[in-house]
Amino acid sequence: MRRAAPRPYDLAKRLLDAAGAAVALVALSPVIAVTAVLVAVDLGRPVIFAQPRPGLGGRVFTLYKFRSMRAVDEARGRVTDADRLTRFGRILRASSLDELPSLWNVFRGDMSFVGPRPLLVEYLERYTPEQARRHEVRPGITGLAQASGRNALGWEERFRLDVRYVDERSATLDLRVLVATVRSVVRREGISAEGHVTMRKFGDPDA
Repeated sequence: MRRAAPRPYDLAKRLLDAAGAAVALVALSPVIAVTAVLVAVDLGRPVIFAQPRPGLGGRVFTLYKFRSMRAVDEARGRVTDADRLTRFGRILRASSLDELPSLWNVFRGDMSFVGPRPLLVEYLERYTPEQARRHEVRPGITGLAQASGRNALGWEERFRLDVRYVDERSATLDLRVLVATVRSVVRREGISAEGHVTMRKFGDPDA
């Protein structure tokens, strides 16, 4: 997978990402600490969900988020996402507080504040060449697809918006995405796909 041709904005964006993430990690440290304690109380340890995800150029990195689900427990019937997601976990996801540890990914350079959302590694081999273009830029905590409907969008529309972001990325577009994302979180829009507690898996028959 290739990277998009660099633009003057890309370097400035990386510097803004690093500075913004550093400030946010310090300013939000009380919120992060309290959230970590609440996750430990409700879901136990570990409080951090760590999973490999493909980033810029398809390079795999470790994504960090707060846990929002119980561990799989077949004996208790906790197998599906719906079974494992607690009420507190739903609040974490709806408010996007589960994303706070991803600020560390932004600071490190694995991610950006705005870009296509990092998906599962197993999806890499399923992309068409056009869909794979989403990896020409750093993935984001939020992106054009999230600002346009979050998990309620179908995969084709999601990928179309991801590639559109790659082609049209700019400071103005990033600002629009951030504002629209805040609006979606406040309004609790697009938290899950229809008939799912999170999002459909890419490649499922109903996806």
